[in-house]
Amino acid sequence: MSPRSLNAIIAGASGLVGTELLHQLLDHPRFDHIYALARRPLPFYSKKLHQIIDSQLRIIAWENDQPVPEYGFICLGTTKKKAGTKQELEAIDVDLVKNVAITMKNLGVKHLFVVSSLGASKYSPSHYLRCKGKMEQALTTLAFEHCVFVRPGPLKGERNQPRQDELVIQRIFDVIHPLMVGPLQHYLPIPAEDVATSMLKLAITCDKHQLRPTTIISGYHLQSK
Repeated sequence: MSPRSLNAIIAGASGLVGTELLHQLLDHPRFDHIYALARRPLPFYSKKLHQIIDSQLRIIAWENDQPVPEYGFICLGTTKKKAGTKQELEAIDVDLVKNVAITMKNLGVKHLFVVSSLGASKYSPSHYLRCKGKMEQALTTLAFEHCVFVRPGPLKGERNQPRQDELVIQRIFDVIHPLMVGPLQHYLPIPAEDVATSMLKLAITCDKHQLRPTTIISGYHLQSK
């Protein structure tokens, strides 16, 4: 018996991890319908892809005969430098992510996969990591069948709008890489493609009922082996 076909929805497909993940979802033979929730049209074309464009990432209209996505992927996030203020960062990294998760839950998503950050904790002295921790806590309370958080360290990849801080970190780690052993491996820059691949593999594992209801995967455990 061939595996059943799957449907998914993704938010944040214009970002570093989201772009890689959308490519892989479109290429994967098990996924028949992929909905991309975006603020503006994405430069992708596929018969599988259905773009839902809204400036606030809402779904205003939904036809009852549309295939329901059981799998949701959220790859949203920003930085204080890009957001402008701590309040605006929290509005995106906590409030927007939570609102998108609720939208996905109401649509029929049962299994949610979210990009967070290494060190995420609502008790962190870092505002950025504290927001990620608050986001994780908020999404856990929404009672998805599975809620999976991936926590990469520094990311490697080509953004449409490069972040200078990431480029500096990558250069530093290129020099000190031989010293990063044991637990320090979690902090090594990881290719965005590897994070996307891990999320997709986790989704397939989830379909086989091999994940706990709340799962956290961090650092080098996300790297392709």
